Amino acid sequence: MARDGNETPRDGRPHAVVIGSGFGGLAAAIRLGARGWRVTVLEKLDAPGGRAYVFRQDGFTFDAGPTIITAPYLLEELWTLAGRRLSDDVDLREMNPFYFIRFDDGTVMRCSADLEATRAEIRRIAPEDLAGFERFILESEKIYKVAFEELADRPFHRFGTLLKAAPDMIRLQGYRTVYSRVSDYFSNEKLRIAFSFHPLLIGGNPLTTTAYYCLIAHLERMHGVHYAMGGMGSLVTGMAGLIDRLGGTLRCNAEVARIEVADGRATGVTLASGERIDADIVVSNADVAWTYSKLLGHHKRRRWTDRKIARARYSMSLFVWYFGTRRRYEDVYHHTMVLGPRYGELLRDIFTRKRLADDFSLYLHRPSATDPSLAPEGCDSFYVLAPVPHLGSGTDWARHAEPYRAAIQKRLEETVLPGLGDALVTSRVMTPQDFRDRLLSVNGAAFALEPQLFQSAWFRPHNVSEEVTNLFLVGAGTHPGAGVPGVISSAKLLDQVVPEGAAWNAAAAALR
Repeated sequence: MARDGNETPRDGRPHAVVIGSGFGGLAAAIRLGARGWRVTVLEKLDAPGGRAYVFRQDGFTFDAGPTIITAPYLLEELWTLAGRRLSDDVDLREMNPFYFIRFDDGTVMRCSADLEATRAEIRRIAPEDLAGFERFILESEKIYKVAFEELADRPFHRFGTLLKAAPDMIRLQGYRTVYSRVSDYFSNEKLRIAFSFHPLLIGGNPLTTTAYYCLIAHLERMHGVHYAMGGMGSLVTGMAGLIDRLGGTLRCNAEVARIEVADGRATGVTLASGERIDADIVVSNADVAWTYSKLLGHHKRRRWTDRKIARARYSMSLFVWYFGTRRRYEDVYHHTMVLGPRYGELLRDIFTRKRLADDFSLYLHRPSATDPSLAPEGCDSFYVLAPVPHLGSGTDWARHAEPYRAAIQKRLEETVLPGLGDALVTSRVMTPQDFRDRLLSVNGAAFALEPQLFQSAWFRPHNVSEEVTNLFLVGAGTHPGAGVPGVISSAKLLDQVVPEGAAWNAAAAALR
């Protein structure tokens, strides 16, 4: 290998800069590194992960965001590209049941991959809906085969791709909503909730999100719901190790302030510190609205103008309370939904009226049920999450955070965690304001753009930027959308739109 005057080896690979180290950015870096690119990942925070950051406090470990893995084969692919097996670095445990759903009247439904066990739950709750369940699982599988297996890793930057997909969308009634499609099969309101809430996991409103997201029910059954021992941080650490193995670099405390553009091409980035880093391509895993309005704010844009970004519909946000207890709650399952008295009207408060309601539905995560290492001996580690309006609501979280947290604590004490107040030993919260200020998410939206029909596929910001050549997008705000499978699939799309490193060098040499 040629050396410069300082005897430093020259790396002849083309250079890709990846902005952000969420799962989308990490997966993009691995895929590019395996295909002959020299990759530099730039992360604003002091550790990788983005929404999958890890908080450590008073001997407790808290996953900041994602908590489940539903398509582990996508991770297996990344490890294979780096010449390793996922099991070399990450210990995945399958969760069965997936989760418990506790309805407001105290009824509990156990959601499982076992169809016979699920049939038994339906017979117990609403036997009249058993035949509808049988039809629903068949329909969910049909939607999965088209919307996930065929379309999730297909780039939608060309309008023709949308036209080819349109007949399937019409046949599978993708123009309808998740809740309306589920209501075709279930008459019992509890079952309608149990089989329609899934879009909330990716920032969508079940009352308005395309019925394509009925696929999640089949995705869970087919691939299972898994937990990574040590928390999701172990997965982040493992992926960072693959980047290093492939010759890439991951830099933390390196906030990107601007994407540099020359002659309509992305040519690198400038950091908040003023440092300039040149690149052949730029891949942004930052929030898409932030990417276009801030990182490309200096560049004239044709489609994703400031006006369009302001008028777009954004996902809800989240209020997350992380807490540890000095005792263990052995009768609380790893994943539990603690639902409130309202469903449709609460969703309208969150998504349409943008009103912080007095009631809430909660997702309670108790990872120490499976992995005691996340809490001191004899203790439990928890987080509880409540969907809330994004910052368009005008809520002053500096004033409302503590009363809202206290109301959640009261609800948990009344339902599944008796004596919680006396057992608390550590506590912290994350609000929509943190999503905006810490994660640079426009409007503090937890999942970028809301996954409505006309903000999906071709209508979503493209993986190949419409504004600047050599700029690519991955993560929750681009196709196919939010959630761990979605953002990892967005990185997989790069294989189809970014050449191999050697091919890039050959093309560049031909132009010189």
